[in-house]
Amino acid sequence: MQKRAELQKTFKPHWVWAIALGSAIGWGCFILPTEWLGKAGPLGTIIGLSIGAVLMMVIAVSYGVLIEKYPVSGGEFAYAYLGFGRDHAFICGWFLTLAYICIVALNASALSLLGKFLLPSFTDVVPLYEIGGWQVYLGEVLIASFALVIFAYLNIKGASLSGNLQFIFCLVLVGGVLLLTLSMLLNPASSLDNLQPLFRPDIPALSGIIAIIAIAPWAYIGFDNIPQAAEEFNFPPKKAFRLIIYSLIVACLLYCFMIIATAVAMPWQQLVAGNPAWGTGDVVSDTLGLIGVLLLALSLLMGVFTGLNGFYVSSSRLLFAMGRAKVLPDAFTNLHPKYGTPHVGVIFTCLFCLVAPWFGRPVLLWIVDMSATGVTIAYFYTSLTAYKEFKWSANSRGEAKIVSPIKKLIALIGALSGLAFLGLLLIPGSPSALGMPSLIALAVWVILGTVFYMYKRREYHKISKDSLDYYILGDAYTKNTSGENNGPPSINVDA
Repeated sequence: MQKRAELQKTFKPHWVWAIALGSAIGWGCFILPTEWLGKAGPLGTIIGLSIGAVLMMVIAVSYGVLIEKYPVSGGEFAYAYLGFGRDHAFICGWFLTLAYICIVALNASALSLLGKFLLPSFTDVVPLYEIGGWQVYLGEVLIASFALVIFAYLNIKGASLSGNLQFIFCLVLVGGVLLLTLSMLLNPASSLDNLQPLFRPDIPALSGIIAIIAIAPWAYIGFDNIPQAAEEFNFPPKKAFRLIIYSLIVACLLYCFMIIATAVAMPWQQLVAGNPAWGTGDVVSDTLGLIGVLLLALSLLMGVFTGLNGFYVSSSRLLFAMGRAKVLPDAFTNLHPKYGTPHVGVIFTCLFCLVAPWFGRPVLLWIVDMSATGVTIAYFYTSLTAYKEFKWSANSRGEAKIVSPIKKLIALIGALSGLAFLGLLLIPGSPSALGMPSLIALAVWVILGTVFYMYKRREYHKISKDSLDYYILGDAYTKNTSGENNGPPSINVDA
């Protein structure tokens, strides 16, 4: 049996918290408040985001359980294997890979949007062509490409550098949002009366709230980066659950603060009706002037930087884990000879993303909307695996350590929530159903995955179950399923 490649334990708790928070708070927190206000109104949006955060916390219970028992790279890929076998692991990993890589590309493209707002003379240079109604400029392509290369380099250099930078970026991000919100609230030109009506008046309040809840898997994607780095924790894995909860609480607050900061400047219905390219940027500029714009730009930069850095970490670790499981070529398991990082996964992510800016932001948005499906699939697999991990009651063999009816019930609720989120994306007529371009992109990705799987299937199934247990779960599987530690296996892993 080939020796299993392993990552060094270098990630500190505050780095991991920063990876989760920074990945959840990206460009959307600053670009999309106007769009969300148009869906549900100020209070409807805040309620929807808060309920979404609570549902994510319910799902996070399953993550906390599985991270503690199986602290390995791969996250949901490993959990899907644990609960349902190798074929389901491939399905989960295939969709999650696309989701992570696309979010890296989308965060880089957000820099182009910021450039168009602040320095259009630099960004909008050398027009190339138009795609989906979006004029692609060489300037914006170069900006996004530069960011992708820089953050790839930082991630190759090692966890210490990227982790410290992530934490610093997050502190600046939180401070920037708090200062911006206070400035908007205290400015004489602002008024809480502009928040009226609290809900979108032409639809039932519940419909608007559900429309916002449906985006929760996308809005809070990032906390699930924590299990991707679990193998590199230099602290007990049981702390991971608290780090996830803390990151979700802060992320929810930051989203709500930006909704308030956007809506108090002028009547929000008037703002939405104007269909601005960047409503938050317009109202901050009009209310606070240059200083406000610079503060908003700094906060947005920190959100983009933390998103780029965090999803480089998660995508490279997922690719590393899939390479270790022989789903992908062995090259993905190679570690940098000096820094010990999965540099092949970082380079692959960078090269893949460097193509994206040439297609324009609308096309990328279609793909990212579709990739939200992959995230919800991952949530579903993780929760259902945790559900199988626990027992309602002990049997005659004394499985006392895995009896937890409360956690089993929470895991079931998490699985049903994941299924509901998936339905909201895929069922026609739902408040957040994917548009036709995103559905086409999803179909293409499914076809590509099917072709790739058929090509790899024979080789993949030649690997014995014991070997895959070792490659994917390491010593954790033996430890958690041995009679000496936790009684007989509670999960049946089908080959």
